Amino acid sequence: MDKISFTLTKNEQEVMEVLWSQDKGLSRSEIIDLSKGSSWKKSSIHILLNSLLEKGAVKVDGYTRTGKNYGRTYTAALTQDEYQVMLLKQGMPYLNSKSAAITNIVSALITEDIDDETLDKLEAILQAKRDEEK
Repeated sequence: MDKISFTLTKNEQEVMEVLWSQDKGLSRSEIIDLSKGSSWKKSSIHILLNSLLEKGAVKVDGYTRTGKNYGRTYTAALTQDEYQVMLLKQGMPYLNSKSAAITNIVSALITEDIDDETLDKLEAILQAKRDEEK
């Protein structure tokens, strides 16, 4: 991912979570329908989506027919994992190297009790990365 850097508001985060949960582009109406516990109006979603477009968090995926008109469909421009990594990097600007950031992040996350299954998964990820670089 390019050097995009932004943070999301609570409402933008909710929209992104809806987009991340789907494998296809969504219209404004679909986003409203899939938003659990939110009572957004179409105008609110329009403002949120424009903000997310400006930040580079979403992209226009295409167009769909809504009644007699056509409306845009939107998808996330980055994965949830990419966003979380970006937030971690923003919170640790003193880390100049990628390897230092990765080491510190993993180390901080595994200080809690961690089960063998999770450790096995981490080892598999590391081994796959080693094999990939050979």
